Amino acid sequence: MKGRVLLFGGARGTGLEIAKILSAQGRPLTVFVRPGSDRSALESLDVELVTGNVLDADAVTAAFESGEFVAALNCVGGIRGEPRPDYDGAKNIVDATQAAGVRRLVMLTAVGAGDSRDALAPRAWEVLGPVIELKTKGEDYLIASGLDYTILRPGGMSFDAATGTALLTEDRTAMGTITRADLARLVVDCLDDDTTVGRIFHAVDPSIRDLPPLQRGQDLPGRSS
Repeated sequence: MKGRVLLFGGARGTGLEIAKILSAQGRPLTVFVRPGSDRSALESLDVELVTGNVLDADAVTAAFESGEFVAALNCVGGIRGEPRPDYDGAKNIVDATQAAGVRRLVMLTAVGAGDSRDALAPRAWEVLGPVIELKTKGEDYLIASGLDYTILRPGGMSFDAATGTALLTEDRTAMGTITRADLARLVVDCLDDDTTVGRIFHAVDPSIRDLPPLQRGQDLPGRSS
């Protein structure tokens, strides 16, 4: 897919890994970052930056008005102690994507959302239940929008080096750990793959055999993207 991409949530985590990949590919990229975010890693890349909060609908609209875009990526994660963007932010991105006439939107949510509820352990539901419910609402809003969407649901995420063995599956029971670098690669692959339009995938790495995230202290689905 040629043309500029607008990335939400690119200052850290999986979003930053996506920005690194797209920049290395020489693809035009604009990254939407929150005021006060650490931009040092992004400033070393060949990307344009726009500032705003996804909970501010006008700021999201202004981001789309900053250029001509062929696709948007929603990799926004929450920050402890602050309002969650999992539904309201996702809704603002969907609405602005439609208003700008952009068709393609790829979004990260989490295992447990939507029809994958049973894949998340009861103990994890005790911690993440409210966040997962918001992510489900965000998924539902995107699905109903008519956009050319793809939804990726990771489970536990780590900052370890990429393994190169992560994959996407439509098995709604799949749950495991994936590195953020591998997840980023899968997101970028979906961006260019029309066969993923209108589909929801779980992102897993069968090569990682470790303790469940709640026992190991990894980032959990829903805490951050």
